[in-house]
Amino acid sequence: MPGWLQAGLIAVGVLVLTWLVLMLLAWRLPPGLAKDLAGFLPDCVTTARRLRRDPRVPRRARVAVLVAMLWVLSPIDLIPEFLPVIGPLDDVVVVALVLRYAARTVPREALFEAWPGNPDLLRRILGLGPVTPPGPGSS
Repeated sequence: MPGWLQAGLIAVGVLVLTWLVLMLLAWRLPPGLAKDLAGFLPDCVTTARRLRRDPRVPRRARVAVLVAMLWVLSPIDLIPEFLPVIGPLDDVVVVALVLRYAARTVPREALFEAWPGNPDLLRRILGLGPVTPPGPGSS
């Protein structure tokens, strides 16, 4: 096996192993904001996949969702991914902006059905605020 191919396979193996370790660590996070943020991009990818297949979603929202998916999957980033904490920031900002744009044209039910994560996080992203339970005396 040529040396360049062996080095490439080792690099891919190390990358996949790193991803698996990070996924395991994210899975073990206690409930709260850190866990929500660790699952944000995977939740966005799942939401984008579901919205692209939903017939209630208008074409321009599907195109926006596709652009966001391509942005996240692109190896070219405004902020390099290897920088701790701020590395995925450009991806998060683009996805949040696209979700806000899509929320104007996509029925809310479809958007919340497609979101696999904490619905309160999606409400905050969309600028809706958390749902407050009705107080005593409200009907």
